Amino acid sequence: MKTKIFSKVLLGTSLAFITAIYGCGNSETKVDAKKEKDVAIATFDLKKDKLSTSLSLPGELIALQQVDLYAKVSSFVKTLKVDIGSEVTRGQILITLEAPEMTSQFAAAQSKLKAQEAIYTASKANYNRLYETSKTPGTISTNDLDQAMARRNSDLAQLDAAKASVREVGSVQDYLTIRAPFSGIISARNVNLGAYVGPSGKGSDLPLFTLQDQKNLRLAVSIPEVYTGYLKDGDEVSFTVKSIPSQTFKAKVKRMSGALDSRLRSERVEMDVPNASKALLPGMVAEVNIPLPANASTFIISKKSLLDTSEGYFILKVVDGKAVKVSVKKGRETDDKVEVFGNLTEGDKLVAEPTEEMHEGMAIKS
Repeated sequence: MKTKIFSKVLLGTSLAFITAIYGCGNSETKVDAKKEKDVAIATFDLKKDKLSTSLSLPGELIALQQVDLYAKVSSFVKTLKVDIGSEVTRGQILITLEAPEMTSQFAAAQSKLKAQEAIYTASKANYNRLYETSKTPGTISTNDLDQAMARRNSDLAQLDAAKASVREVGSVQDYLTIRAPFSGIISARNVNLGAYVGPSGKGSDLPLFTLQDQKNLRLAVSIPEVYTGYLKDGDEVSFTVKSIPSQTFKAKVKRMSGALDSRLRSERVEMDVPNASKALLPGMVAEVNIPLPANASTFIISKKSLLDTSEGYFILKVVDGKAVKVSVKKGRETDDKVEVFGNLTEGDKLVAEPTEEMHEGMAIKS
């Protein structure tokens, strides 16, 4: 009997203990859920502001003018007047070529010209005599006079053709002397004395010389599509080069292509760079710093307020106490701020630091 009473008491005590523990657990869960529900999420009101930034891009320095010089006629190098590094002026002789067959062609053309001049002189004199004689009625028939005039005109045409032939051969001979088309520096030489050169074949593989204007350079930069609206003619940019990292150079925008490259989706922009000291060299890669001034007020938010997902960029807007996911596009950005574009209105309440766990329709208590 005592054993049965003790068992009932023990069983009752155990049930009471389990009930107490379970009741305590449920109470703590309810408290935690309540606390989680009552946690305030930081929000802010969207405002417009101006964001002035700068863009760093690689650029290439190229000569303002550069030309590869080739031989127009098949010939051999007779004299070389310049070499790599030579500074030349416009019109200066760089190289002379020789082509013996050209001399023969010129002599033949001149001989033909002299012969044609003699023929024309005779036909002209004959026509003049007949014309003077024809003034006496009945001495010269009209047909004979017309034939004499036709012969004179034909010989005159042949004389003009002979003169043109001499000019043509003379012009080709002028190509045997190659002059500098502008002032600059010889940056490459690919021939030696006696070398065969010409407009085709092995002699035309490489240019005779490469001439560059190195006192004036172009700085070429490809501007990404998103930033093309911020630059205009006359804007000043700064740049540095690896060979002189301590010095900053300035240049102004001079030429803009006005179209996007089909492959890079960028606009080519060029700046003129004076280089009288020749500290900069064509072919150098420059680090270009382009200021992007704020042309108008736009929506600026903290980078922490932007939700970067695999589907794109979003912000969380609070509407009637619930989260609404709004897709946006990024614009310019600084270390901690970013420009955003989308279905936004000034004064919208946004979540300050959204996370991917925050879903559409989630209750937001600010």
